[in-house]
Amino acid sequence: MSVTEAGMIFIVSLIIVLALVHKPLGDYMYRVYTTTRHNVVERGVYRLLGVRSDAEQSWGVYARSLLAFSVISILVVYAIQRLQDKLPLSVGMAPVTDHIAWNTAISFVTNTNWQSYSGESTMGHLTQMAALAVQNFVSASVGMAVAIALVRGFARRKADTIGNFWVDLVRGCVRILLPIAFVGALILVTGGLIQNFSGLHEVTTLTGGTQSITGGPVASQEVIKELGTNGGGFYNANSAHPFENAASWTNWFEIFLILVIPFALPRTFGRMVGQVRQGYAILAVMGIMALASVLLTNLFELSGNATVPQAVGAAMEGKEIRFGVSNSATFGAATTLTSTGAVNSFHDSYTPFGGMMTMFNMMLGEVAPGGVGAGLYGMLILAVITVFVAGLMVGRTPEYLGKKIGAREIKLASMYFLITPTLVLIGTAFAMGSSEQRASMLNGGPHGLSEILYAFTSASNNNGSAFAGLTVNTPWYDVALGLCMVFGRFLPIILVLALAGSLARQSPVPEGAGTLPTHRPQFVGMVVGVTIILVALTFLPALALGPIAEGLS
Repeated sequence: MSVTEAGMIFIVSLIIVLALVHKPLGDYMYRVYTTTRHNVVERGVYRLLGVRSDAEQSWGVYARSLLAFSVISILVVYAIQRLQDKLPLSVGMAPVTDHIAWNTAISFVTNTNWQSYSGESTMGHLTQMAALAVQNFVSASVGMAVAIALVRGFARRKADTIGNFWVDLVRGCVRILLPIAFVGALILVTGGLIQNFSGLHEVTTLTGGTQSITGGPVASQEVIKELGTNGGGFYNANSAHPFENAASWTNWFEIFLILVIPFALPRTFGRMVGQVRQGYAILAVMGIMALASVLLTNLFELSGNATVPQAVGAAMEGKEIRFGVSNSATFGAATTLTSTGAVNSFHDSYTPFGGMMTMFNMMLGEVAPGGVGAGLYGMLILAVITVFVAGLMVGRTPEYLGKKIGAREIKLASMYFLITPTLVLIGTAFAMGSSEQRASMLNGGPHGLSEILYAFTSASNNNGSAFAGLTVNTPWYDVALGLCMVFGRFLPIILVLALAGSLARQSPVPEGAGTLPTHRPQFVGMVVGVTIILVALTFLPALALGPIAEGLS
C-alpha cells in the first residue's frame, strides 16, 4: 500500500466515524443545554458560587459574568505560576518569570494555549494540573456557552435574556467535556501514554542514547487538550512525543477528539432553532472547507515542492517516522482548522505551500469546524454576512432564521470579522518594523516573515501552534502576543453576545417568496465563497510576501 493510499484510508475512516457520532452527540448536547434539571454536582457548584440557576441573564449580564470569570481565572493561573516553588508538587521548578507567567495565564484562559516555554522544564505538576489543565476544560466550556447563547438569540422571540452563563459553563464541563475526557484518557493510557507522578523516565532516543524526561499526568492532560481543542502540552515536543502520542492509532484518535465536538455542534444548533436542515447546511459548509484544506495540505506535503524534499523524495523534515508525511499533514490541517494548536510535526519545516495552508486555515477564522463553540458562532457570523450580501444583490431586507439582519446586526457581524485581521496585520507590521524583533527570526527572507505572520495569526485566532522558527520567549513577544490573545478572544465574544441579545428581542419574520432559502446547496456555496473571498482580500498581500513568494522562488 502506498503512502497516499494509506493517507486516504486514514482520512476516510475519520469522516465515517465523525458522521456516525454527529447525530447522537449533537442531540445529547441539545438536551444538555435545554433541560431544566440540574444534577447533584451542578447544584453543589451553584451553591458554592452563590448562583441562582433558575435566573436568566440579559446579554450584558451574561458578558459581564463571562469577563469576570475570565479575569479571576487569569489572576489565579498567574499566581500559581509565580508561587509554584512554594506549592506542593513543584518537582523543583523555580517560579515562572513575570512575562512568561503573564503570557501563559492569558494563553490558557483564552483557550489559545500558546507556549513560549518548555513545559517539562518550566511547570511543576500542580501548575500543569490546577492551573493549565483546569483551563483546558473551562475555557473550552466558555466557547461552547457563547455559541449556545447565540443560538438562543436565533431561536427566541421577543426575549430579553439569552440564558445563564454559570449554568452553561458548568454543564459544558460536567456533562460534556469531563465524561468524554475520562473515557478518552483511558483509551490513550492503553495506547502507551503515561499517567503517573514518577520523577524521571529513561527514553531511548533515535540515536540510540538515553535522556531523562520528567514524568507526570500526561494522558489525562493530552485528552483534555485535544477534546477542548486546546494547544499546549506537557512536553515541548507536544503530540510528536511518544508519551503524548504513542502510535498511528493514537494519532488518529487525537485528531478525532479535536474534531468530534465542533462537527457535532451544528446538529445541536439545528435542534435548538427547530430546523435540523439548517444545522446540516452549516455542517456542509464546515465539511467542504475542512476536506479541501486536508486534501490540499496532504497534496503540498506529499509532492514535496521544495529543494530538499525533491532531493530526498519526501518532505520528512520535522515529522515523526511513526506518523509519516500524510498523517502528519492531516493532523496539521485539523489542528489549524480548529483552535487546537497541538502539533505532531513542526509546521516550520512544512513545504512553503503546506505551511501556507496551516496559516490560511487560521485566517479563515477557524470555522471549519473551528474551536469548541468558537467555530459554530464564527460560522453563524459568516452566515449572517452572507445573507446580508445576498439581500443587497436582490434589493430586499436580509433575513436569517426568521430574524431581520438590520444595521445593528450587520455592524456587529462586520466588527467581529475585522478584529482578528487587524490584530494579525498590525502585530506583524510592528514586529517586522523593529530590528530587535526581527532578530528573533531563525530564517530571513519570505520564510522569516512567515514565522512572524504565523505567530500573530495563531495568537489572534486563539490557536496556539507555531512555526517554531521564531524565538518568542522575550518580554516584547510575550506581551504583544498576550494582548493579541486577549483582544482576539474577548472582543469577538462581546460582539457575539450583543448580536445574540439583539436577535432574541426581535419578533419572528414570516418567510415570503423573496426569502433566501438558507438550507439549500446554493446557500452553502455562497457561505463558502464569501468566507474565502473575505479572507483572500484581507490576507493575500501578506501571504504573497511570505509563503507564496517562498514557494515560487
